Amino acid sequence: MSLNLPAGMLINAPIQAAYATILTHDALALVAKLHRAFESRRQELLQARVARQVRIDAGEMPDFLPETKHIRESDWKIAPLPKALERRRTEITGPVEAKMIINAYNSGADSYMTDFEDSNSPKWDNQIQGQVNLYKAIRRQLSFTNEAGKEYALNEKIATLQIRPRGWHLDEKHVTVDGQRVSGGIFDFALVLFHNAREQIARGAGPFFYLPKMESHLEARLWNDIFIMAQEHIGLPRGTIKATVLVETILATFEMEEILYELREHSAGLNAGRWDYIFSCIKKFKKNPDFCLANRGAITMEVPFMRSYALQLVKICHKRGAPAMGGMSALIPIKNDPEANEKALAGIRHDKTRDANDGFDGGWVAHPGLVGIAAEEFQKVLGERPNQWEKQRDETFTAADFLNFQPSQPITEAGVRNNINVGIHYLGSWLAGNGCVPIHNLMEDAATAEISRSQVWQWVVSPKGVLDDGRKVTAEMVRGMIAEELAKVKATVSAQGEDTASYDQAAVIFDRMSLTPDYPEFLTLPLYEAMD
Repeated sequence: MSLNLPAGMLINAPIQAAYATILTHDALALVAKLHRAFESRRQELLQARVARQVRIDAGEMPDFLPETKHIRESDWKIAPLPKALERRRTEITGPVEAKMIINAYNSGADSYMTDFEDSNSPKWDNQIQGQVNLYKAIRRQLSFTNEAGKEYALNEKIATLQIRPRGWHLDEKHVTVDGQRVSGGIFDFALVLFHNAREQIARGAGPFFYLPKMESHLEARLWNDIFIMAQEHIGLPRGTIKATVLVETILATFEMEEILYELREHSAGLNAGRWDYIFSCIKKFKKNPDFCLANRGAITMEVPFMRSYALQLVKICHKRGAPAMGGMSALIPIKNDPEANEKALAGIRHDKTRDANDGFDGGWVAHPGLVGIAAEEFQKVLGERPNQWEKQRDETFTAADFLNFQPSQPITEAGVRNNINVGIHYLGSWLAGNGCVPIHNLMEDAATAEISRSQVWQWVVSPKGVLDDGRKVTAEMVRGMIAEELAKVKATVSAQGEDTASYDQAAVIFDRMSLTPDYPEFLTLPLYEAMD
């Protein structure tokens, strides 16, 4: 079907009849307005990332910014938060697929972050159908019936909705304005805000967002300016939008206060995005001969650099009157294996007990079956309080604390194989349109594939990439394992009754992305170009 597009806009993708409720002239006009006002700044900030990486590759190490010292030392707080964001002990996340939206809303969690980014494969139909699903869900009109005839519908009591648009590095390749691709984040944000903000306000909970992958306070300033223009455009009071920033890059750790300051009218706090944070560390210091991380499973929230970053986040948030949100526990319930299931649940309890005692106001889970366990651990510490914003930490962290990258061992053959297996498995599912995948009893998203291929890349390149049995990790070793792990993945997927067609391509991509001499910054960029 044809659409009434704003002047200068083109859409080069199929338009199903259901999409007409989302791709309206007026909604797309907001996309075009924000693009024209801010695309040049987005590109400048992306170039600034490249320039910073060149300096880091040459040996520069990050530190707190001297030019923003006055922000860190002055007395200020973020704006007061609406009641709907005061209690966020448990937050569940997932892609914008109908069944998962309903299950997450009904999970019993305080908050639900619906995801247009890492847990959502960004096929055109996924992005726009996701917008349709949210439009219906916000109005309590969403339902779903699976192939077996089971019906899903929203409960009376549902979680508070927060929405994650795509990061600054991602385009929406199907939409151009004046011949330029639009930002994926602006596209996602503008459509959902235009159609739903007033409805959310009327229902007492929104519009609330999560902002991913930022590397500096200037990138937060860009979002803040977009919020101001978008609110003015649709007639909302300034400060209506509230957004939580995922601190999931090592560089953002050094600018947490500045990020909160830039968004202070619109801030809903910070979140410790642990998996992407590990990926960021590998990416930033990939050419540093002294940097090398151990097996992925050894990089817990209790190793030095992760612990320092988490406690700093709590300290900064509560100093500035902002919520401090703990990261994802990727463990999921394990059916038909009571012993393994209890081990997984114990891991969730440990994770949330630590976060609650550290001062976090809540944390993420990946599965509805884990909401109750997470809530129990926060209940033990918080009691009847909705949060613990009043808890102040008094540690002083230095750059050396955030850059204490231990442990560097062990690196094992099993660890290399696990990265390859999980990477291929996730990529195959992603290419097939599924961005949220249970693999080896963990709920995985794009950060999984990024860590997996990045660790393999570095273990091959780094002189410290040596297995615990003394063998150096080499490209030849990895290629042999790729063939063997691909066979295992295809056997697993086939046994589950799923199509294996995309997994051969996934193995080729994993080989290219983990063994190329020039490290690709984001796995999802070339993958997105290859998909519909």
